Amino acid sequence: MSGEAMTPEEIMPLFEAAKWAPSSYNNQPWRILYARRGTAHWEKFLGLLGEGNRQWAQHGAVLLVFVSKTTFDHNGKPSVTHSFDTGAAWENLALQGSRKGWVIHGMEGFDFARAKKELNVPDGFNVEAMAVIGKPGRKETLSADMQAREKPSDRRKVAESFFEGAFPQA
Repeated sequence: MSGEAMTPEEIMPLFEAAKWAPSSYNNQPWRILYARRGTAHWEKFLGLLGEGNRQWAQHGAVLLVFVSKTTFDHNGKPSVTHSFDTGAAWENLALQGSRKGWVIHGMEGFDFARAKKELNVPDGFNVEAMAVIGKPGRKETLSADMQAREKPSDRRKVAESFFEGAFPQA
């Protein structure tokens, strides 16, 4: 990523796309906490990342933390699909950002417990994932190690991931 900042006007269409994701009972359990480069929140969000993610995410424009509400608003009962529904919001956001030409990358490599505590995530909400958004940069600015690590990988064959009927026995 280039390290260029994003304006609120550039970020909001991504949040608008996330808003339209489907969810059980239209509960919309997702909450997205974010920090823009150059703001007071940036270093706190960046500090949550593991070293490998921090090395290149530091050149992003926005860091996101996806959070999901674990119960339904209409009856207070547990929502089994809160994570799945929040994932749909993430996908909408990622597709919109990609369509706009941004680099969008989801991450698991961060301290979930610290994120919950330091970002004041209340009980009844799960921290799900982080993501970074940025304008494309030049891959030559990454170390050789980082370039090798970030190369696209092969995908699993369709026959290894999709099964009609029950899960196959080993």
